[in-house]
Amino acid sequence: MNQNSIIMSELINPGIEMMPDVPESVESVIEEATEPAVNYSEKNLAELVKLFEELVQDEERMKMSKEAEAIKAAFYKRLQKEKADAGLVPAEVAEGVEETEEADNPFSEIERGFKAIYNAYRKERAEHNRQLEMERENNLALKEAVIADLKALLEKQEDVNATFPEFREIQNRWRAVGPVPAQNYRNINETYQLYVEQFYDMVKINRELRDLDFKKNLEAKEEFCALAEKLAENPNVVDAFRELQKLHEQWKEFGPVAKEYRDQIWDRFKAATALVNKKYQAYFEGLKEQQADNLEKKAALCVKVEEIAEREVSDSNQWNAFSKEIEDIQKEWRTIGFASRKENQKIYDRFRAACDKFYGRKRDFYNDYKDSINQNLEKKISLCEAAEALKTSTEWKKATDQFIALQKQWKEIGAVPRKKSEQLWKRFRAACDEFFAERDKNAKPENDFYGNLKAKQRLIEEIKAYVLTGDDAADQEAMKAFQARWQEIGFVPFKEKDNVAQAYKAALQEKFPVKERNPRRGRNARPQLSEKDRLIQKYHQLEQDIVTYENNIGFFSMSKNSEPLIKQMQDRIAAAKEELKSLAAQIRVIETAEEQE
Repeated sequence: MNQNSIIMSELINPGIEMMPDVPESVESVIEEATEPAVNYSEKNLAELVKLFEELVQDEERMKMSKEAEAIKAAFYKRLQKEKADAGLVPAEVAEGVEETEEADNPFSEIERGFKAIYNAYRKERAEHNRQLEMERENNLALKEAVIADLKALLEKQEDVNATFPEFREIQNRWRAVGPVPAQNYRNINETYQLYVEQFYDMVKINRELRDLDFKKNLEAKEEFCALAEKLAENPNVVDAFRELQKLHEQWKEFGPVAKEYRDQIWDRFKAATALVNKKYQAYFEGLKEQQADNLEKKAALCVKVEEIAEREVSDSNQWNAFSKEIEDIQKEWRTIGFASRKENQKIYDRFRAACDKFYGRKRDFYNDYKDSINQNLEKKISLCEAAEALKTSTEWKKATDQFIALQKQWKEIGAVPRKKSEQLWKRFRAACDEFFAERDKNAKPENDFYGNLKAKQRLIEEIKAYVLTGDDAADQEAMKAFQARWQEIGFVPFKEKDNVAQAYKAALQEKFPVKERNPRRGRNARPQLSEKDRLIQKYHQLEQDIVTYENNIGFFSMSKNSEPLIKQMQDRIAAAKEELKSLAAQIRVIETAEEQE
């Protein structure tokens, strides 16, 4: 038989087992299994620099290139975002901008430091890879030399006693050589195995030596089987899978076993391999399910934040409440694990965009609010100037009306910067007080303001002391008399005007709750209102009073010594709201009676 015939025979009936193909679904997740376990996008610049410094100190750093590149990508993405947030780089052109002037760039030092560490690591890794590639190329040359020697051994056709020890030496040399370039691995191993098989079948070695070799190969492969079976019990399926690949590489280094054991030993090894592969695949299927569940949960949180980001907000209290909701959602986000590698960054970008939109709107609101309070500041300064220009006027009636108009405008103007509020109020109040004090001091006898105040207070006490007679007409006349006397009394001091007017109104309402109090009669008098209309009119008037009281509280709150006045306004509001409830009940009674008629 010539050599070509022998080679064809061996290609048809190979004498060495081959590693089964790894399932495609398992291969597809190997790379994902080795992805960095840390979400670097959530780290700040200092944390990322520290992580990189720790990485370059690790003895296994040359095997951590993916972690290094992930940290680098996260660092520059974070750097560009913070530059944009700081106004160093416009947000729309932040991507791709490398540097700003150092004098204007507070990030230059940390960026320079990170570049130095990364560049040193990159150079070291490049040198390491170059050395590895040189070693692999050298290993390839060594293995090609081993194959050449094996081929020469086959061509000798010498006595087995001379060739077999040499063959053993060739095998030992082959196993001692390290890895070769990946693109040459398959071809070099197949060539070697071909010549090994040809050696066993072509060389006329005696059965004793052949059986001894088969026995040694069987013992080695039984050990591989035992190790593979033990790997199936390893709870860390990723580590178990990696170790299994190493066993398969070692399996290929050994020649065949006796024919009666070939199928048996290979089936055992293949069964252990299948079990590890099955667990490995199941692990990643479960991981995919968990990642899908995490993605669903994160998508739900995105919807919540997107909804909040679209809400109409009118005041700072609402902004604070919604900000608290966002913060709670962000805390919940951090408790959820990663989504798949493909979706994790996308869902994070969506979540971050929704949060950024909310906080961007909040920032715009407070910018507008700042503009508004600055405008209010200018308006109140103008009112202060107007009051100060008017405070020396001796046209008492005209100036009084003007001061009342200025105070009304003051109440209608919104908030001003907190640091200026008290100062402005004191300035405005001082001008008002100075005018009214001078007016009251220069009052004519017919305008005895304090005398008028005492007279109105006495009239209020008379109203409270009045005892209803039970005769509607008589009580109506008494009420008219009280009203007429009130109108005849002149002005009271300005500071007491609102208080005494409210006391009068309350006394009259308490004593004559359902009686018409319009003293005017004649051709131009208003038509008599029905009881229902009167109650409705009174209800609306009380609503307006409540608004006035609330405005007064805002007016008084600008002064440190206004607590009694504020308390008085609050009591009036509470009383008015209780009266509103009573009026509403009376109106419902009348409406029910009307429906039954």
